[in-house]
Amino acid sequence: MLDAGHPDGATLVGFGTHGVEAQGSAMIRVAFFGHDAGDAAVRRRVRAMQDDGLSVRGFMMRRQDDVATEWDNIDLGQTRDGAFAQRVARIFSGARAAANARDALADADVIYARNLDMLACAFLAKRITGLATPVVYESLDVHRLLTRTDTVGKAMRWFEKSLLRRTIGLVVSSPGFLRNHFEKHYRGLFVPFLVENRLAAGSDFGPRPEPDAPGQLRSGAGRRLRLGWVGNLRCQRSFDLLCALADCYPDSIEIKLHGQPARTEIPVFEPAIDARANMSFAGRYRSPEDLATIYAGLDLVWAGDFMEAGYNSDWLLPNRLYEGGYYATPAVAPAGTETGNWIERHACGFTIAEPLGEALPTMIGDVMRNDAALETCRNRLLAMTSEVFIEPKGFFWEVLERALAGSRSK
Repeated sequence: MLDAGHPDGATLVGFGTHGVEAQGSAMIRVAFFGHDAGDAAVRRRVRAMQDDGLSVRGFMMRRQDDVATEWDNIDLGQTRDGAFAQRVARIFSGARAAANARDALADADVIYARNLDMLACAFLAKRITGLATPVVYESLDVHRLLTRTDTVGKAMRWFEKSLLRRTIGLVVSSPGFLRNHFEKHYRGLFVPFLVENRLAAGSDFGPRPEPDAPGQLRSGAGRRLRLGWVGNLRCQRSFDLLCALADCYPDSIEIKLHGQPARTEIPVFEPAIDARANMSFAGRYRSPEDLATIYAGLDLVWAGDFMEAGYNSDWLLPNRLYEGGYYATPAVAPAGTETGNWIERHACGFTIAEPLGEALPTMIGDVMRNDAALETCRNRLLAMTSEVFIEPKGFFWEVLERALAGSRSK
């Protein structure tokens, strides 16, 4: 949610109570520059905007050969996961493609650019077309290049700073990004909005589960405990930990993977799963349509990430934290991370400390022997209001309205 303030110096713009009622003014038209039109998180963000009454036209790249969208979309070309040089080249070709659709771009009241490469693409398209449309930057990940201390890192931060200072708002999904990156390097150059990775308000997620009866063992009756990894599957260490866990408990645990694996990060994926009878991979899914079925098949969800350990991985708050929370599926995460702190603050899941290779099997063994802690966490999640996990109606409309109002007052 949007907080009134931030202890590390950033002022987070507050969210009022009027929400939908504020939409009595003219509709806001958004040009959404996205990195992948087929990405579930991009689709969820567009849907949240549309549900709030915003008019959205996409200017998006894609990772697949052909992507059907539920919104009017200008295709900016195809990119490959992990192909940094190719993505840089796509900034220029994508900007030209956007500029070729000048009338569509000029129709927007605001440009919303997701991730740094799309921010650069948006500003380049503006330069080519000569448009003065204000820009909002959404940073959902702080790329590893931005955290380096060498010349490359300094150059990347200079580049981000030069673009960030020209935006009217910065959207982040975790306060950890503000504390550890944006306030550290660009203090005073941006207006921050905290928009967590909650579910979109207008979507149909189905009902929340019923509380467990006292003493009810979800993994009992001869059924294995089910641990899932859901979403962007991009972390080799997480994959290795789950494979080792499957080997540790071959007859009493089931590891279920749902989503899109990052082949550059986990080069040996399906063969490792196929080698274990208690591991399965269901592939890509649609959000929110498939979420109820996915989480109904899980007792726990893995929420750790080590792809950029010590940096982005420690600062983020992942989608699966909120998805699992809505469906009363407790999360497991490393202690000391933003995700682990969230779990501990709400007392609604499990955190483990290094060495994780020993701590994770020990924790899982404890849960399988005595499900009281799992039952407590599930009921704790169900006691939390749905707003913790679902973005309120009108929330995103107000984010953009306030960003635009701030730019008009300067």
